[in-house]
Amino acid sequence: MTDSDSSMLQPLWTFLLGHSSLMHSPVFPVLFSLSVYLSCCAPFLLLDLLSSRWALVHRYKLQPGSSVSWASVRSCLAVTFYNHVVFILPLTVMHWYLRPVHLPQEAPPLARLLAQVLVCLLLFDFQSFIWHLLHHRVPWLYRNFHKVHHTFSSTSSLTTEHSGVWETLSLGFFSAMTPFLLSCHPLTELLFFVVNISLSVEDHCGYDLPWSSHRLVPLGLYGGARHHDLHHLKSNCNYAPYFTHWDRLAGTLCTQED
Repeated sequence: MTDSDSSMLQPLWTFLLGHSSLMHSPVFPVLFSLSVYLSCCAPFLLLDLLSSRWALVHRYKLQPGSSVSWASVRSCLAVTFYNHVVFILPLTVMHWYLRPVHLPQEAPPLARLLAQVLVCLLLFDFQSFIWHLLHHRVPWLYRNFHKVHHTFSSTSSLTTEHSGVWETLSLGFFSAMTPFLLSCHPLTELLFFVVNISLSVEDHCGYDLPWSSHRLVPLGLYGGARHHDLHHLKSNCNYAPYFTHWDRLAGTLCTQED
């Protein structure tokens, strides 16, 4: 790595170190996660409000006959806050106590940060694919642990975290352990969390927009919102959250043409 590559992120990391008391707080991971999640959901909630009035927006809905009700919004928010406050927060505090946060003075090289974020996404995608496939193929697991997430056959941004406790903790464990196993810099970890949350929300947004991620990745390697909406609609295909290679290999990939 060149010196310029190593120093490119230093001003940003120095700024964050100036707020190290916040980053050392045991509640920071929960507040950060919720803030990023709700910020990612907000634009799609606005689209939900506009889609019933503007044909220009409605044309991009994956399920044009569906709509988002205030009751579903309240239900999704209630489940999200309940899981974060009752389960994730105590576990985060326990983790903070057992493994205090270490913030190095040096920022990571940009190339390494980007490469590790991509590897984290690929590993998380694999872990989630196995978990998801297992919880669909074993009826007892589906009925007791995953069915909550399929309450809504039509996706919307806030259904992203409408999950039972076991599913929330499992996916949270995968997202936390992956950067730990790769010995990622805290800045890399933060970026991975932001990207992971934003992609997950986009998966559930219910819109196939011109700038959607699956349109930016060539060769159909990335599924995106269309891919995951079909999973909620059919329930027997498209188990990987992001990329399509695992579903191709397992014979569980389906498209709108199928």
